[in-house]
Amino acid sequence: MEVIRGWTHRAFPIEDLSFVGEARRHVARLTAERGWPEHDAARAALVATELGTNLAKHAQAGQLLVAARDAPGDIELIAVDRGPGMPDLARSLRDGFSTTATAGTGLGAIARQSELFDLHSAPGLGTVCLARVRPRTAEAATLVTDAFDWGAVCVPVRGETACGDAWMLAFEGHRAAAVLADGLGHGPDAQVAAQAALEGFASRPFDDGAATMQRMHERLRTTRGAAVFGLWMDGEEALRYTGAGNVAGRLISGTADQSLATAHGTLGLQVRRFDLAAAKRPPHALALLHSDGVQTRWPGNALAPLLARDPTLLAARIFCDYARGRDDACIVVLRPGERP
Repeated sequence: MEVIRGWTHRAFPIEDLSFVGEARRHVARLTAERGWPEHDAARAALVATELGTNLAKHAQAGQLLVAARDAPGDIELIAVDRGPGMPDLARSLRDGFSTTATAGTGLGAIARQSELFDLHSAPGLGTVCLARVRPRTAEAATLVTDAFDWGAVCVPVRGETACGDAWMLAFEGHRAAAVLADGLGHGPDAQVAAQAALEGFASRPFDDGAATMQRMHERLRTTRGAAVFGLWMDGEEALRYTGAGNVAGRLISGTADQSLATAHGTLGLQVRRFDLAAAKRPPHALALLHSDGVQTRWPGNALAPLLARDPTLLAARIFCDYARGRDDACIVVLRPGERP
């Protein structure tokens, strides 16, 4: 069994070129704290610089999201914006192409310096670009999650470094379990509550769902409490779920869009009971969990072009377009299928 404790992204709004340096310095701190070789740290800083520069020069409402993913051992950088998008993606990826008076090496340099590079863009809708960098002297961490693709974006409200949203995934063969916790409010006390929920989940993630929620409820009694959503999937069509509070689950396939409702209450404070519900996953559908820092009314079919892509691209697109901006925001995407 593999348990993945979720990470938090720091968001850097890139309003002009002067904002790029802050993101680059943050990446430099992350690599220094982890003892990366100098040349690998320089690659990560270069990717941050190129992504940020592209946002400053070309994007509307651009943000650079940065996270240290300690389980895989890499730095994840996501550039996302609301437009204008790229009309010819293949041409934009070629060295020497630029729509401004620059050398046009940005996207090509990012791809070369990254262990993983993925990009989606649509004219008028915006661009999301994902890059992951790790030391090239180290072997990639082996993840035993071949039966599932997954990704997440988790960002504290602007002005906070502590995030009151948290997430965790567990995998065993063709089974997956996911939990998303949203501590009441935001800031350090909300973070303590959300992390307490994860501790209750991590010990036995594949227990009966109601028992797992009860265990988290007990762990949360000494905290301010949290809204929690839990989901269990077997890799086929069947899934089970339960939860309490203002957290949400959805099944989205491009043609189907099904909400997964939670009960009233707050774990750690008051919950009447935990009812484990069952659902049949529509063909090709993925499961999506999100906190109340993300709007609930958004059209699933608008995201159809991203449903078969890296789930992190989808999570970032939802964050950019539908995060409320006044609370922590977390989106977790889980899809049965082979990992790339």
